[in-house]
Amino acid sequence: MNKFRFLVYKDFLLLVRDKAGLAMMFLMPMLLVIIMTYLQDSTFHAVHESHIPLLLLNRDTDSLGVAIEKQIAQSGIFDVRKTINGEPVTKENLVMAVAKGDYMVGIIVPEQATLHIRKNVKRYVAGAFNGKALSSVADSVQIAIYFDPAIKSSFRTTLMSSLREYAVRTESDFIFNEIIAEVNRLSPVPVADVQLARNQVIFTEQYASLKERDKIPNSTQHNVPAWSMFAIFFITISLSGNIIKERDDGSYTRLRLMPCPYAFYLFSKIAVYFGVCVLQFAALMLLGVFVFPYLGLPSLDFGIDYFALSFTCASSALAAIGYGVLIGKVAVTHQQAAIFASISVVIMAAIGGVWIPVFVMPHVMRLISHVSPLNWGLESFYAVFVRNENGMSVLPECAASLLFFGLCTGAAIWYNKRKRIDL
Repeated sequence: MNKFRFLVYKDFLLLVRDKAGLAMMFLMPMLLVIIMTYLQDSTFHAVHESHIPLLLLNRDTDSLGVAIEKQIAQSGIFDVRKTINGEPVTKENLVMAVAKGDYMVGIIVPEQATLHIRKNVKRYVAGAFNGKALSSVADSVQIAIYFDPAIKSSFRTTLMSSLREYAVRTESDFIFNEIIAEVNRLSPVPVADVQLARNQVIFTEQYASLKERDKIPNSTQHNVPAWSMFAIFFITISLSGNIIKERDDGSYTRLRLMPCPYAFYLFSKIAVYFGVCVLQFAALMLLGVFVFPYLGLPSLDFGIDYFALSFTCASSALAAIGYGVLIGKVAVTHQQAAIFASISVVIMAAIGGVWIPVFVMPHVMRLISHVSPLNWGLESFYAVFVRNENGMSVLPECAASLLFFGLCTGAAIWYNKRKRIDL
């Protein structure tokens, strides 16, 4: 065991002497977690806390224009402005301001919009009471909505659905009032105005959970697992580089001339870098628990099953180490190892759901995502952090990670013997 202990010490020295590599493995993931969590958390609040600047040009002074303006102002989503730098809004300066990106949305309500709607509703109601079905709209109202060209289509769709909801509410009021007026005209007994009861159907949002536990997923619960996986797999650059360095400077040949099994040499690196992965994971967990609240971000909740969390961390770390060992054995130069390791990890992160959620990917990419080791670890972390599941639920993904570790390590050993690198 002394031989193995000295090999571990040797690999530890190689690691700590690479100050830039250590900084990349620990500081970069922390910065990524903080930045990405801030971005997602601020995006969530931007949609729900009236931070969307909206220009409104209301040329209709009657019920429709007033109702739309009131609904938009009370929505809790938009920051409504009716002037630009102290000047009244016109169609020309509204379009220009939105096109330049000063405002995300611009709305123009046309003149006599209420009059046109009332005439149209009255025509339909009168036709219904007279037994005449009408199919064509005689006088429609077109409310112009201008969007910043840089706005995303998904965001535009969300805003349009909200604006259509306000318009439907107002139009339903007109229809209801016109029906009452028509009934009063035909009935000998007048009908009093009836106030429509709003929000009779109430939607309650809650997250499905397999455990009776009051925890709402947030930006921290999603980002810390994702970027922990990215950090764990990024050790492949340092690990493969150290293997090539020992081979180039002759250290590996001298070690193999000693009466020491090849397994000791291999497992010493696995032990050292396994410790690095555990420290990375622990650092990101502590960052989420103790530092995030001081930055105004939600605190990290570890979930309910610490065994599942530890098992996921260990299997993901071994998968990353096996991949790094394979790259270090196959690559010829430092440049090859660094470029291939970094690019391949970024690709596996992209298709694995770290950058973009898997559910928004095309069907083919969703199928491909299942072959990414980062997706296996990420789904296991989500099961613990977000879904409150137990250790049994993470067994398939953890088993896949361990199998990946075995295949990569076995391929590295086979390649080492085939190419006679140890001679």
